Amino acid sequence: MAKQSFKDVQRQAEQIMASLEKGAYAPIYLLMGEEGFYTDKISGYIAAHALSDAEREFNQTVVYGKDTDGAAVVSLCRRYPMMSARQVVIVREAQTLRGFDALGIYARQPLLSTVLVICCKGKSIDKRSAVYKQLTGCKGTVVLESSAPRDYEMEGWIRGLFASRGCGIEPKAVQMIADHLGTELQKIDNEVEKLFTRLPEGTREITAADIEQNIGISKDFNNFELTRALSERDMARALMIADHFAADPKGNPLTVTIATLFSHFQRIVTLGIAKWENQKQGRPAMAGLSDTEIARLLKLPSPFFAKEYIGASANYPNAKVFAILGWLREYDMKSKGMNAGSAEHGELLRELILRIATL
Repeated sequence: MAKQSFKDVQRQAEQIMASLEKGAYAPIYLLMGEEGFYTDKISGYIAAHALSDAEREFNQTVVYGKDTDGAAVVSLCRRYPMMSARQVVIVREAQTLRGFDALGIYARQPLLSTVLVICCKGKSIDKRSAVYKQLTGCKGTVVLESSAPRDYEMEGWIRGLFASRGCGIEPKAVQMIADHLGTELQKIDNEVEKLFTRLPEGTREITAADIEQNIGISKDFNNFELTRALSERDMARALMIADHFAADPKGNPLTVTIATLFSHFQRIVTLGIAKWENQKQGRPAMAGLSDTEIARLLKLPSPFFAKEYIGASANYPNAKVFAILGWLREYDMKSKGMNAGSAEHGELLRELILRIATL
């Protein structure tokens, strides 16, 4: 079975949350996969809302896989609730549970007054296994396998996060968050939560200045601004940003910057190849390459960014981009301590930018 895309995971998680918010609880939830954000979100919602405060004391049990075994969990699930319509049993770190197969046997006849939440955070159950087939064979089992998002999927997820709070966010602000926090969904969610506690009530549009003031990401010195400076071949500005990064290497890790630059130049060469293919067929280089089509081709968060890549592809012919991609692989290794000598990360980044400048 092919792994679900992150977009499908997001859609399925939203459907599960919508059912929970309506008070519809399934007898078994199997939450698993490499990305733990939705596992925590769904299990956390069940823990907080399936029972009232008075019911929770006697009818909610949270156990950890390393501290128990499958038979003990089944024994908990077979109990009847006390002065409540249901009880909740949450198994965290279930991937470490001894005797996990017992949960599959339980799934053949689950107690309908029990809500069992199985959290395999960071790992998935083998879909070929008997226990997986038994768990998913139960009519009432809800399964969510969370795959990790790709870098290019983060902008849409971030916009959706703000939209769920009835708030828009400008493209530059989205890119600042994505570049600085990467694909760490929980970390982004935590920062957004803090952001809304600091903003004036009624704020309906988040700007780059809001991100800088409340999350601590500079609107002028970040990976987004670095890639733009390189796109425009504004090397003086690129070196100024590199100096800013060198002064705060912890807040601006070189490995993240190089990964961002690699994605950036991959997009430039992708557009360059599309232009070359047009010319090979006797068409103008930009034939059919509207801003919308470029955004689709390069997996950009918005057509707003297309003009930057049109300019960048003019500044960097494909042969130059291939050379730069090779250097980025070299400096990625150096950033991880291979053949870097005693050079600091800030020095390595400045050296890389100077090489690009002289290409």
